[in-house]
Amino acid sequence: MTDIAAWERSQHNGPQLRRPAAEQTEVPDQMFLLANLVIMVAYSAITMAIAVPVTRAGQLRTNKLAIATAMIFFSCAVGHGLHAFIALLAAVRPHGGHPGHAPPGDWFWTSAIWDACTAAVAVYYWSLRRSYGMLLGKGAIYVDPWSHRRLDEADAREQAARDVAEAHRITLSTVVEHSDDAIIGLTPDGLVTAWNQGAERIFGYPTEEMIGQPVGVLADAGAGDAHQREVLSRIREGARRVTYETRRLRKDGAPVDVSLMVTPIRDHTGALTGISTVARDVTAAKEHAERQRAVQERTQQAQRMESLGNLAGGVAHDFNNILAIIANYTEFALEETADRPEVHNDLIQVRTAVERATNLTRQLLTFTRGDAIQPRNVALNAVLAETQAMLERTIGEHIHLVVAPSEVPLTVRADPGQLQQVLLNLAINARDAMPEGGSLVLEANSAELDGDELNMQPPLPAGRYARLEISDTGEGMPPEVAERIFEPFFTTKPRGKGTGLGLATVYGIVTEAGGSVNLYSEPGVGTTFRIYLPLVDAPEDVTRGERPGAGPPRGDGRTVLVVEDEAALQRIITRILTENGYQVVAATDGRQALARYHQHGCDVLLTDVIMPEMSGPRLAELLTERQPGLPVIYMSGYSNGLLGSTHVLDGDIAFVEKPFTAADLLHKVAAAVENLHPAAVSARET
Repeated sequence: MTDIAAWERSQHNGPQLRRPAAEQTEVPDQMFLLANLVIMVAYSAITMAIAVPVTRAGQLRTNKLAIATAMIFFSCAVGHGLHAFIALLAAVRPHGGHPGHAPPGDWFWTSAIWDACTAAVAVYYWSLRRSYGMLLGKGAIYVDPWSHRRLDEADAREQAARDVAEAHRITLSTVVEHSDDAIIGLTPDGLVTAWNQGAERIFGYPTEEMIGQPVGVLADAGAGDAHQREVLSRIREGARRVTYETRRLRKDGAPVDVSLMVTPIRDHTGALTGISTVARDVTAAKEHAERQRAVQERTQQAQRMESLGNLAGGVAHDFNNILAIIANYTEFALEETADRPEVHNDLIQVRTAVERATNLTRQLLTFTRGDAIQPRNVALNAVLAETQAMLERTIGEHIHLVVAPSEVPLTVRADPGQLQQVLLNLAINARDAMPEGGSLVLEANSAELDGDELNMQPPLPAGRYARLEISDTGEGMPPEVAERIFEPFFTTKPRGKGTGLGLATVYGIVTEAGGSVNLYSEPGVGTTFRIYLPLVDAPEDVTRGERPGAGPPRGDGRTVLVVEDEAALQRIITRILTENGYQVVAATDGRQALARYHQHGCDVLLTDVIMPEMSGPRLAELLTERQPGLPVIYMSGYSNGLLGSTHVLDGDIAFVEKPFTAADLLHKVAAAVENLHPAAVSARET
């Protein structure tokens, strides 16, 4: 537009103002042409600078403001190009003999129309500019609404992702902080950088006290600290994980067993930036495992004792039959050799040996819970007093005996003679453990058990029990001896000084009464046996005294059906009864006994308990159906352990234990005949 104004001014001034052509037009026209060309190139460059990025961004249709801006600069570039073209025409085609002045002609209107278009584009741009903001994204100048929404949505998604990540971080931090396990952060050198509530609970140190402290304060100054430094060194050298169990110290100095997992913390480059330690308190778990191990050992011990008991019981059962034969034949020989003193004295020695063997088998049967017992309600203080009276005469002056009865009455159900045997056996062992003298304490009291006690043989359920304590200040025993102390035939005494059945007998008596034994012994200090027995609320039983010196009455022709599968023992029984006025019908088993009964009948049934094909109780059941009220006497050499389910040991059942003497047998048969029911006599006569 500048060149047009200059042309108009030249027309108004007229010829009077003209100067020479070289002077008037050469320099201004060249400058005008050059200026428009430069401006055109600049606007074109700006247009390209806008259009190219918008095109690459795919916003030719959507980014209207950018396109309007490009159109303005493009229009200006074209306008200045037209002006330069008009100036160039004026320079090469002069008008009216005056070079440098080109008539406007059609080019004037062309330029004017283009300038009007440029103005229209400018108006369009400003109408758009009011609703657009600057586009900060790469490769664009302005942002259109659609792109703005996309950016807002992207910002919202990014913010949501940041919120989720923050919530996850907070949740993870909460889980770590409230974990029961100790989660500890360390520097590579072992300084504490993180300490959660689990660590406070396990180790007793508050967080503010541990941050910045070396983790070595939790380990002892010896092997524990050295091992901890070794683990940290392994992590620094590249170990991916180290797990182990160890013992650490709480703030109060108490030990705590922990399971540790130590792992490295590395950044994105793989450099070690820290160490994570997770510690779990396994003290209770280890105690439980130790308790389970102890229970398993007790179970194995009980199984071993059971196996040994079965073996010993089988031997004792068979041996009792042999002893019964030896003992009774010895008695027969003694009666026949009264006029031969030398033979008579030899037979007395045989009888003494038989009595010792009988006591030995009874100890075996007691250990195996096979000895015949007669349990009743017994006052512990009374048993303690009777034992004290015996010990004061036999224990020796070098032993200081202390007896402490219970302050309250304690009643248990057991065989009183066997309880005395328990106390005597333990007292004798205590005396032998104190050859230079010492103290022996017998005490009765009660105790509450929770059922989880260790070293109870066998274990007992929770409840209140009577307790007998036998303590001495003797030599004590090492653990390896204490583990086997109740095994039969195990003894630490010199050869010939003990049979190894004393404590096995104690074990059998106590377990038969439903109790348990606890042993504590320390070499050089002494030994304490604690015997636990179930308490009963019933009062003490009163027993009837036996008639002293009363001989067995004769049989007066009464018929006894003898059922015994041991032929030699059957002959002895037959001889004893026959020589004392009884008639004997003998049988070797139940079927033969039934046949003999149908032939001869009987007044008394004397039968073994355990027999092949038919047991003694079954035989008695069949005969009492035929002859109600028939007296029955059971005999056996192996009683409680095997006979518990037969009920032949109930209080109202007549029972004679093998090996028995002639007097024992005759008294039992005589008592049965005295109680012969009239219905039984009537049934037999019928």
